[in-house]
Amino acid sequence: MNTKAFFHDMTLDYLRPAEPDSNRVTLVRFRCGSGEAESIELIWNNERHPLKLSETEGEFDYFETRAKTGTGPFTYYFEIRGKDGSFFAYDKRGCCNEPMESMKFRVLPDFATPNWAKGAVMYQIFVDRFCNGDPSNDVVDREYAYNGGYSHHIADWDAYPATSFDFCNFYGGDLQGVLDKLDYLRDLGIEVIYFNPLFVSPSSHKYDIQDYDHIDPHFGRIVKDTGKVLAEGQYDNSQASKYISRVTDKTNLTESDMLFAEVVKEAHKRGIRVILDGVFNHCGSFNKWLDRERIYEKSGEYEKGAFVAKDSPYHDYFAFNGGNWPYNGNYDGWWGYDTLPKLNYEGSSDLEEYILEIGRKWVSPPFNADGWRLDVAADLGHSAEYNHHFWRRFRQEVLSANPEALILAEHYGPAKDWLMGDQWDTVMNYDAFMEPVSWFLTGMEKHSDEFQPYRVGNARQFFDTLLYAGGENFTTSSLYCAMNELSNHDHSRFLTRTSQKVGRTETLMAASANTGIKKSVLREAVVMQMTWPGAPTIYYGDEAGVCGFTDPDNRRTYPWGHEDKALIDFHKEIINIHKTCPELKTGSVRELLADYNFIAYGRFNRTAATVVAINNNDFMETKEIEVWPLGIPRNAKLSVLMKTDNAGYYTTNTTFSVVEGVLTLTLPARGAAILRYNSFEAVSSDEFWAENELDFGGNEIH
Repeated sequence: MNTKAFFHDMTLDYLRPAEPDSNRVTLVRFRCGSGEAESIELIWNNERHPLKLSETEGEFDYFETRAKTGTGPFTYYFEIRGKDGSFFAYDKRGCCNEPMESMKFRVLPDFATPNWAKGAVMYQIFVDRFCNGDPSNDVVDREYAYNGGYSHHIADWDAYPATSFDFCNFYGGDLQGVLDKLDYLRDLGIEVIYFNPLFVSPSSHKYDIQDYDHIDPHFGRIVKDTGKVLAEGQYDNSQASKYISRVTDKTNLTESDMLFAEVVKEAHKRGIRVILDGVFNHCGSFNKWLDRERIYEKSGEYEKGAFVAKDSPYHDYFAFNGGNWPYNGNYDGWWGYDTLPKLNYEGSSDLEEYILEIGRKWVSPPFNADGWRLDVAADLGHSAEYNHHFWRRFRQEVLSANPEALILAEHYGPAKDWLMGDQWDTVMNYDAFMEPVSWFLTGMEKHSDEFQPYRVGNARQFFDTLLYAGGENFTTSSLYCAMNELSNHDHSRFLTRTSQKVGRTETLMAASANTGIKKSVLREAVVMQMTWPGAPTIYYGDEAGVCGFTDPDNRRTYPWGHEDKALIDFHKEIINIHKTCPELKTGSVRELLADYNFIAYGRFNRTAATVVAINNNDFMETKEIEVWPLGIPRNAKLSVLMKTDNAGYYTTNTTFSVVEGVLTLTLPARGAAILRYNSFEAVSSDEFWAENELDFGGNEIH
């Protein structure tokens, strides 16, 4: 048997519905070479179901059967017997001698991720550094003291972030700035904004939240602005009346909340969703529940914080470590940081209910956010048992308020235990996207902390990492909305990684992050980002050529007025390709070629196929690529959607011929190509399912 003809995955072409309910009769299909199979059996939750030939198209036979789901998760795989006496199994790895338990196809009845999130183009905004739309809300010098330093306003928008105390430095970016730039994001092609934290906080990064109930007025609106800044040498925030008046005043808080609601409303008008950063493992020492700096005590409008009064109603929100009162900072801090007190959920059911209410509040009217990104989500609580309990409840509560909300977690390493349909929808895809792409194209670790030459161009390692890290963690539903980033607020900018420099701003000058870079390699990476399964996510400014070593240098300001416009145009073009080729959002994926510094893969459905090829060598390469396994006829024409090289990118009306199932392709150094075959130019796969009255889950529309 020709095992290259074998194919099955959990997309609609092979599993219908792709996201079945409990006790749902499900159609399962398997593809093989025409006339080659003696028998095919589906081993479905330990039940055996013989498949029957249902269709022959070109050189492929399609076998199918129907099987019923149960009420809980289960796995399946296939056994194929050929007329030539051969025998094979088939799991997520493809053809094999016997299935691997962790690589069997996994069905999670009643679990579905939002259709809007599958393949959605996301844009991550670190608000303080994106755009200053309202200078009147800027943090001012010495407005307050924090963690050994004072707040400081950076007057030069283009100045590099400081190597230390950057968390106290503010450039003035705010929600009005985002509102002003929504048309830019729409024109870029963005479908989802992911905001780094917006809630009241003393830092520019805001992962140390002091009030989950309100948007920070420094990002929102400051209507009442009284009081004075700290005097020279003064470090007592209880006397910092300007900060107290700004961030505790109810009018400022309400106005800021309503500005966020306006941003969401205007984003929705432009077809853009909005997800928030949920920092629920820990809060900040400024938090109104702890009030270590005695800010809320001074206002007189809040209950005493747990650091202020032993009988505080919030005492059990934190895990104090004994000793005599006052505790003097003797409480659990995340990773030992006393500015990041860990929340003690097991000690307080009130805390659990409060955070669940926060989860509901911001995805409900009048705010209407479209979901949550969950910070260090696996760390929440003091035990794995409680962690899973909390996220089950969180999912239930958030979806009860907004059934279309996305729940996406920050996580490194195996995530399967949280991706069983009852907790998270998906994760930030470090293991099965960011890291393998960075290693293959640059040999650089994602923080720029090391360079490993043997990883550069290692195509086998690249595909195997994607296969095993993705296959063991994800169902198709989770994979297709996983956040595929090249850069973010925690790691070096990808463009800087292309220079293959090891170091941070503590060891290298910030300006050196801009030198030795290769935009051609960034273009290769973006081609991969926009054509690989998942939600391609742009870190603000990457599309404009922003560089930077790891935190805090990766948090440079967006370069308004001196953007790399050619790079922006490239992003617009490839985002448009991603959005107009349905197979790039929800189609199948298949490796086609793995050679040193050269890879090719395909995205396809029953109507169209896109071939993606990357030549990461510093010289031209010609390769013969078998494309017939994508369903492309043996002799066909492929349209060129885009080509890139060292000079830039090109869109042309040229075609390439497939001869006897093989595409002969020449790519320039550091070049990429996207080619497409469409059997029905006028009918997309989305239109096909609509015409057949089926949604993505294969459910009938009534």
